[in-house]
Amino acid sequence: MTKLKLSALPDDKPVKVTVELPAAVFRDLQAYAAILAKANGEASPPDPARLIVPMIDRFMSSDRDFKKAKRSYPLQPNNADPAT
Repeated sequence: MTKLKLSALPDDKPVKVTVELPAAVFRDLQAYAAILAKANGEASPPDPARLIVPMIDRFMSSDRDFKKAKRSYPLQPNNADPAT
């Protein structure tokens, strides 16, 4: 079985952001969504756009230098909700 970095996607209040992706990156997101659905036993893959946030979150949470820099230079409180 394939071990992916992401697991089931959380159901969270979204904040709308528009991003342009290269076609190759979008195709990879579609493939990842299909593989994720199969790994989780889901009938259909999630919308590839829903993968972007967990991927970015996982990337930033595993970046030690980012964590260190963030502690020394916080731009806003961690609990601030940009949607409000």
